[in-house]
Amino acid sequence: MKRLLDRGVRYAFISNSDNLGATLDMSLLGFFSEKNIPFMMEVAQRQLSDAKGGHLARYRSEGRLVLRESAQCPSEEKNVHQDIGYYRYFNTNNIWINLLHLQEVIDRDGIVKLPMILNPKALDPRDENSPSVFQVETAMGAAISLFDGAVAVHVPRTRFFPVKTCSDLLVLRSDRFILEEDRRLLPNPHTQTDMVSIDLDPAWFRNIDDFDKRFRHGVPSLLGCESLTVVGDVYFEGNVTIIGEVTITNTRESPAVVPGGSVLDRDVSF
Repeated sequence: MKRLLDRGVRYAFISNSDNLGATLDMSLLGFFSEKNIPFMMEVAQRQLSDAKGGHLARYRSEGRLVLRESAQCPSEEKNVHQDIGYYRYFNTNNIWINLLHLQEVIDRDGIVKLPMILNPKALDPRDENSPSVFQVETAMGAAISLFDGAVAVHVPRTRFFPVKTCSDLLVLRSDRFILEEDRRLLPNPHTQTDMVSIDLDPAWFRNIDDFDKRFRHGVPSLLGCESLTVVGDVYFEGNVTIIGEVTITNTRESPAVVPGGSVLDRDVSF
């Protein structure tokens, strides 16, 4: 920390590496700097897919913001925790930190005292019947409760494009997004549906090599797609278009191929 400050580094922007929407936004940096904010968290409107994620709340006694993850929520409050109308914002994990204020916290407390989270897991994640264990972890965003004057700023969903699975990657590689010259990803204004849900069979699309092999001629157009589910071993040729809600199922032992130029607007079985 001291070395950064000695070099004149005043601000840090931290985000998850899988969030492709987390670019350095100069307007946010300007706001953060001008207001001399110690800690700023970018939050976005929760959707149903975010129901199990961490949400913001506020300490009644102190008025400070606090991040509460699902593993920290008592079982009797689970329904409220997942109510996206009650807790409307979730943590994108795009974090802005004023390093001078962070140094003050370290000088005061000795360390950054993040709350410990006990997350129950199965010892073998592939076997739910394996012994139960606790995964001990901390959440970076939980530091928001340590700073006087910390704020949350509401940002559009374009600041949150996490890619954790090949299903996520399919959407980002599709024509639903445009890659600007400054490397920002923006929604395609010609997209015809508000949201799209992708579910690629993990037995055949788990890793990037499997994904690239099955979409070697390019990914389908998803401008008019609401949902795409692929079950079984399926390959896609070029210029395929998916419209509406489509499930592609292959129950054969040999691979199935969606021909180039196909327009799919109903379920397909091989």
